[in-house]
Amino acid sequence: MDIFEILSPLSILLCFLGVFMGIIFGTIPGMTATMAIALFLPITYTLDMVDAIALLIGLYVGGISGGLVPAILLNIPGTPSSLCTTFDGYPMTQKGEGEKALKVGITASIIGGFFSLTVLYFFAPVLASVAIKFSSVEKFLIIVFALTVIASISKGSLLGGIFSGLIGVYLSLIGMFADNNQLRLIPPGFEEELTYGFSLLPVLIGLFAIAQIFQESEEGMKASPHQTFDFKKEKKNPFTFKIFNGQIINTIRSSMIGTFIGMLPGVGGSAASISSYSQAKNFSKHPEKLGTGEPEGLIASESANNGLIGGALIPLLSLGIPGDSTTAVLVGALLLQGIQVGPLFIPTNPDLWDGIIYALIIANIVMFFLMFFSIKYMAKIIYIPKYIIYPIIIVMCVVGSYAINNGVMFDVWTLLLFGLAGYVFMKIGIQVAPFLIGFILGQQLEKYFIDSLKGSGGDLTIFFTKGPIAWMLWVLIAVSLVYAIMDNRKSKRSGDQSITPST
Repeated sequence: MDIFEILSPLSILLCFLGVFMGIIFGTIPGMTATMAIALFLPITYTLDMVDAIALLIGLYVGGISGGLVPAILLNIPGTPSSLCTTFDGYPMTQKGEGEKALKVGITASIIGGFFSLTVLYFFAPVLASVAIKFSSVEKFLIIVFALTVIASISKGSLLGGIFSGLIGVYLSLIGMFADNNQLRLIPPGFEEELTYGFSLLPVLIGLFAIAQIFQESEEGMKASPHQTFDFKKEKKNPFTFKIFNGQIINTIRSSMIGTFIGMLPGVGGSAASISSYSQAKNFSKHPEKLGTGEPEGLIASESANNGLIGGALIPLLSLGIPGDSTTAVLVGALLLQGIQVGPLFIPTNPDLWDGIIYALIIANIVMFFLMFFSIKYMAKIIYIPKYIIYPIIIVMCVVGSYAINNGVMFDVWTLLLFGLAGYVFMKIGIQVAPFLIGFILGQQLEKYFIDSLKGSGGDLTIFFTKGPIAWMLWVLIAVSLVYAIMDNRKSKRSGDQSITPST
């Protein structure tokens, strides 16, 4: 279908706004694309679904791309996937090539973004066409497989992550049980407020916005970064696209790595950045120069981290599996609109599927032109004091939570309760993403489990005897758990080494 039959002028404007705001959130260290999406959810509730998804996709692309600015100018990764951008980006800034480094990163980012978009467009419908034939047994096993993501993203705290995920599943079941219309798990005195459980929106905003503000408030907010940069010194060695001559293989290879790792739930953006950078170094003609301010390393990191976006959307839109906190929040946004992601999503929502593809195209183009031609001014965003931004964000959070159900004060208390819970999770070393994934998938897990038992007359062996697809899913579950355990042990060893004092 034609792009202008799907996207209205308002959709394009919202996509532009999303990219702009996403860049701001990605540029300021401590503020993330996840936080930006969670914060803008109340606005999407009043929009048409395509308009809403255009805004959210813009925030996603802008938030990931904006992370390169502090990575290059301040040596602080704005997002985890910008980690390796600091290795060569910051040395270039120290050599007076900050603007050149930013433009190299921006150009690599759009190439990575379009590569992953192409893979998403061709691969997701094929995967969904297979998954659409699944019965409730296979759907239950897919949810179990998705929950194993919890183990993968709980690096260094496997038991804590699993415990957090179970709490999320437990809390998602609070409210009325659909099969007998009986209330369950509700504390005495809250029967009226929790008849339908906790509202998803205040939970999301509390976990990703309020908790982060609590954390930053405790650490203290500096008025501005202590480093400074000056673009005036760069007239002798300006950016040209000739820098990419001889870097085509590096760019494509890194985009492929980013897209592939994005498809693997729970592996994370920093792994994509590190893997692509390592491969760039292995295949480089001058590996000793990487890390000293070479565009080659910068290209590898930035093309990989933008390749993550399309890759992460493949399991999300075709199977309903959120691979990280950002895609988990996107699931929440679609649920708020009454859209269930999974095998039926693409066949039953063709306009929305087209809207996502078109929004990704526009968001990447807007990101490139917005950052490339105004990077001198966009880079100034890193100097905006957080003590000015955060009070505004708190007001937006409270108003959005109060308005989501037409003025329910209990939603504001839910916001603060889960904001405090997210803060406590961070203090005791538990990641918030496992909790959120458990909270979002808990009801589906229960539904498909009960439907499977109804279909088999209560026979639990149906989960093991259903057929080849079920067996394959059990293999995937086992592989995912083994990988998570090994990765957790590796993270613990790395952590032990990092805290061992040198002798």
